[in-house]
Amino acid sequence: MAESTEAGTEQPAEGHGGGAFPPFATETFASQVVWLAIAFGLLYLLMSRVALPRVAGILETRRDRIGADLRAAQQMKADSDRAVEAYETSLAQARAKAQSIAAETRDAVNAEADAKRKAIESELAAKLASAEAQIEATKATALGNVRSIAADAASSIIERLTGTSPDKAAVTAAVDQAVSR
Repeated sequence: MAESTEAGTEQPAEGHGGGAFPPFATETFASQVVWLAIAFGLLYLLMSRVALPRVAGILETRRDRIGADLRAAQQMKADSDRAVEAYETSLAQARAKAQSIAAETRDAVNAEADAKRKAIESELAAKLASAEAQIEATKATALGNVRSIAADAASSIIERLTGTSPDKAAVTAAVDQAVSR
């Protein structure tokens, strides 16, 4: 078994060759550098011939796909811009057509309303003229009746006051004279 030291650690066993780290051993340094160069060369060849072309191909494919996607997106944007422009144009045309239809309808309704108003006004004017004629006739009849009523009332008043019935011609003449003033 190994001997203990004062700190309680064990000494390495004697079968391990000296304690130097193998990569730093000067006896094997030249062969290690040769094998390092050979391994590096093979790794470089493998990377340059196999892995890097694949990575470059993948990157190229990706770049092409991104470019194609960008071109497709630009084309779609242009298509959508044209569609929006066409939509706005058709919307403006529809609005203009709707406004013209509304104006035509408004004009037609106004013309119809004017025609109805004129017909009603002429009907009302005819009814008004008829009513005025009727009022004039009624007024003339009433005025004729007023004279006879006034003459009858005057005769009745004179008869009550005097007790004798007055002459109808004299009473009518007096009423006509009073009405004409």
